[in-house]
Amino acid sequence: MTRRQTVEDVLARLDRDAIVAAIRAAESRGLGEIRVHIQKGRVDDPRAAAESVFVKLGMAATKHRTGCLLFVAPVERAFAVIGDQAIHEKVGADFWLDARDAAARHFAEGRFTEGIVAAVEKLGEALARHFPRVAGLADKNELSDEVTED
Repeated sequence: MTRRQTVEDVLARLDRDAIVAAIRAAESRGLGEIRVHIQKGRVDDPRAAAESVFVKLGMAATKHRTGCLLFVAPVERAFAVIGDQAIHEKVGADFWLDARDAAARHFAEGRFTEGIVAAVEKLGEALARHFPRVAGLADKNELSDEVTED
């Protein structure tokens, strides 16, 4: 977000339908749940806030422990990408930084929807690689794909 853009500008320009479509496409490739959360107010520590939202959204209680969260705090010009135990064990700490960087390149240019979609796609690739869908095995969508805001 550039200094001239307000949080309201960012929120107004987000294409939530495109983000939800990206989440659904990413989740269709692997066994996992991806959520995007926009924090409207101030946060002292974006990572700690992301961890709190992760639990609040029920992401720590998914069947495969493969939940992934992109937490965006526009007021702070900060965001975090985190994941549950099973996916973290497969991808390691550097992966979350790579997913963050995929979004950051777009965010720096004021392209927030594109940044979120890029990070979601990266998360979907990891889920497909490490937790692929199995033919004949039903995978229930455990959590909403909608963008949440606080």
